[in-house]
Amino acid sequence: MDLNDHIEKILWTELQISERVSELGSQITQEFKAGNVVPVVVGVATGAFLFLADLVRKIHLPINVDFIRVESYGSGTVSSGQPRISFELKVDVREKHVILVEDIVDTGSTLSCLIEYMKSKGASSISVCTLLDKPARRKVHFELVGEGKYYCGFECPDYFVVGYGLDFAELYRNLPYVGVLKPEIYE
Repeated sequence: MDLNDHIEKILWTELQISERVSELGSQITQEFKAGNVVPVVVGVATGAFLFLADLVRKIHLPINVDFIRVESYGSGTVSSGQPRISFELKVDVREKHVILVEDIVDTGSTLSCLIEYMKSKGASSISVCTLLDKPARRKVHFELVGEGKYYCGFECPDYFVVGYGLDFAELYRNLPYVGVLKPEIYE
């Protein structure tokens, strides 16, 4: 099975993603360089693992890295709207600046849940760095905390996308680009 045959069109190539990730890493480096705080970069597993790996290599500062797992999709294409944390942090985020790294911000439910979780753990400031933002699907408003900033790689049209960590039924994460999955694959 060739996964590329399941892609209707490519939205962002491997090169475009690489260039944008470098820009985001530089932006984060510049904005945190002056502070004395070591940020905690938290990847939202499993979708953000490729983005997180590439991003942290472009952040030229001391950082802590951890993962958290939140489940809201299962094997479907639509969020349940009831995210739950199924794998907790190991790093203590109390009185630290957290940068949540997401593959995609869609309805906002998962991000809202994560921000509340980080607040409950005592994070002093919470930023978000997402590869993709899909504002057309937003249902839940979320607020950053403290000096938090919102970093976005690309604004995504309302398509079901896969690749570069994003999946459908745990497949397609290993594609080096982000593409639109053919509807006949998931309908």
